[in-house]
Amino acid sequence: MDKKVTVVGAGNVGATAAQRLAEKELADVVLIDVVQGLPQGKALDLQEAAAVEKHDARLTGANSYDDSKGSDIVIITAGLPRKPGMSRGDLLNRNAGILKSVTEQIAPLSPDAILIVVSNPLDAMCHVALETSGFPKNRVMGMAGVLDSARFRAFIAMELSVSVENTHAFVLGGHGKTMVPLPRYCTVAGIPITEMMPKERVNAIVERTRKAGAEIVGLLKTGSAYYAPASAAVEMAEAVLKDKKKILPCAAYLDGEYGIRDLFLGVPVKLGSSGIEEIIEVKLTEKEHAALRKSAEAVRELVESLKTIEP
Repeated sequence: MDKKVTVVGAGNVGATAAQRLAEKELADVVLIDVVQGLPQGKALDLQEAAAVEKHDARLTGANSYDDSKGSDIVIITAGLPRKPGMSRGDLLNRNAGILKSVTEQIAPLSPDAILIVVSNPLDAMCHVALETSGFPKNRVMGMAGVLDSARFRAFIAMELSVSVENTHAFVLGGHGKTMVPLPRYCTVAGIPITEMMPKERVNAIVERTRKAGAEIVGLLKTGSAYYAPASAAVEMAEAVLKDKKKILPCAAYLDGEYGIRDLFLGVPVKLGSSGIEEIIEVKLTEKEHAALRKSAEAVRELVESLKTIEP
C-alpha cells in the first residue's frame, strides 16, 4: 500500500476500523493502544485473516507511537466508552486528558496527517485535537455526522422496507440529543420521505435517530456502538485517501458558516485529499436555525467546561 493510516485505540471501534481499512485495501494500518499485547494481537489476527479475505494491506500493532510516523490519516478512537446512565458530559474530563496525550504524541510524527476524531463527547474532543495539534482547521474533523446520518438512513429503510442504498439522510448539529435531523432533505431514490410516510412516523424516526447511541448502550449494557462508528470513520478516510470530493456530514470547525463561530459542529462538507475542502451551507428555516443554534450552545457549554480541566 502507498498510504498509511494509524488507528489509536484497539478497542471495538478501533479494531473494527482497522479491519474495514485493510479489507477495503485503502492503506496499511498501524493499530496503537496502551494495553500491552492488545494491538499486537488484534493486528496479527487481522493479518492472518488477509489470506482468506484476499487483501495485501499490512497491519502492525504497537504500544508506542513510533510506527505511526508519516501517517496520511490518524483515526482517534482512544477513550472510555459511554456506559448506561453516563452522559456525554460525564465523559469529558476523563477523555479530554486521553485525547490531549494522544495528539501530543501523534502530531510531531505525522505533521501532514488528517485527524479524524471518534472519541466522545466528539464535538468537544475535536477542539482538544485542534488546539493540541496546531493543525489547520481543514485537517481536523469529527466522525459524528456520517454516523448519525447512517442511523437515520437505516431507520428510513426499515420503516419503508426499501434498500438502504436508495436512502439519503441529512443530520446537522452536535453528536447527541440536540442533533438536528432534517427530514425535508431526506429522500428515497430522490423522493422526500415526507411524501412517503405520515408526519408522526417521520417524527418517530427523527427521535429514534437522536437516541440511537443510547439505545445501543442500553441493549449492550457493558459498552457502546462500534460497528457503525467504525464504518463511518472509514468512509471519511476513504474520501480523503481517494480524493473523492465526497459530500459528507462531519464535525467541522465553523468560522461564521451558519452564523456560528469558533465551534466544531456537524455540517455537510466536501472531503478530499486536503481534508475539508469546503463547508456546504444549505438554506434552513427559522425553526431549523433555532434548533441548530440550540445544538451549538450545548456543544459550546462542553467546550467552555474544557477550560476548567486541570492540564
